[in-house]
Amino acid sequence: MSRFVNRDVNIATNVTLHLGDALTVARTLETESVQSIVTSPPYWGLRDYGTAKWEGGNPDCEHTISHWNDSLKPNVSRPFRGDRSSCLKCGAIRVDSQLGLERTPEEYVCHLVELFRELRRVLKDNGTAWINIGDSYASAFACARRSTIGAGSPDASVDRPNRLVGGLKEKDLIGIPWLVAFALRADGWYLRSDIIWHKPNPMPERVTARQTKSHEYIFLLSKSAQYYYDSDAVREQANYPGDDRKARAKEHHKSMPDGLRNGLRPGNYTYDLNTRNKRSVWTVNTHSFDEAHFATFPPKLITPCILAGAPVGGVVLDPFLGSGTTGLVSVKLQRSFVGIELNEQYFKMSERRIREAQLQIPMAMEYA
Repeated sequence: MSRFVNRDVNIATNVTLHLGDALTVARTLETESVQSIVTSPPYWGLRDYGTAKWEGGNPDCEHTISHWNDSLKPNVSRPFRGDRSSCLKCGAIRVDSQLGLERTPEEYVCHLVELFRELRRVLKDNGTAWINIGDSYASAFACARRSTIGAGSPDASVDRPNRLVGGLKEKDLIGIPWLVAFALRADGWYLRSDIIWHKPNPMPERVTARQTKSHEYIFLLSKSAQYYYDSDAVREQANYPGDDRKARAKEHHKSMPDGLRNGLRPGNYTYDLNTRNKRSVWTVNTHSFDEAHFATFPPKLITPCILAGAPVGGVVLDPFLGSGTTGLVSVKLQRSFVGIELNEQYFKMSERRIREAQLQIPMAMEYA
């Protein structure tokens, strides 16, 4: 299911929202149709977003879960991404294609690599991907997981994956962000930067044997060695007193008189010395959104990603739309947007938020 939001404006800011699995929808998108990907995949083993469905069996059955795990069925493969389990009463299969419910970190990483391999096809040759991803600690405790949305759904009595797997020791920091980054690099992406999201107001933790976690990573990756990156759009105030002096671009940039190309500037371009190139530690408070019941992307966090990664009118893609913040910010910055969301309630929430953002700009909306 897809919904298309068309806007009659002189700057192309079309919005397309798809309801469905990220990989399935990505396979339908046009090759080289997106300038930049800005997203935060579901973190491994953290929460269930309530997207499971039952296939087969008795539709009137009050299903009882039987897990497929290594101790029960060591020779059974799990051909579907996410979680599959069967009803003990009628044999119905519980199917969930969301990411984050995999049994091991390695399986989670493999699924992300598979998705981003398809998204690399969708990305323009000079495009970038900005991926925010959080880490987890190894633990032998697998507690009951309640669905964030849909308390009576097939997710109501499903366990989180056991996080003490693959040689991990109790309390080990798994290092999932770097596992993902290195795997994407090995799959052909250029790993260009690790950005530290410093959180002045982190989630409290009941720990005394280590520091409270107050940062996450954003990785900047590119499809090619040369890519679009508008550094001037995200220059920040310098920390030292300055004046009105200007610095001229380097001599070898003068071969590009037609302006910005692949993020470089022409030879006659000058820089304000009161500003500097954006640094790789971004201090941004976490941002709660009541309807989502959990912390979401702060708009301030992804604004530099969109400004640097896509020009006005360029297409930004978020394959894990969630509450719609990437789409909301893209619209406000006059970028076109494509979003994908598996959970129907979050899809509707995103659609409403993006529509409200569009209405703040004096232009008409049409649904087709």
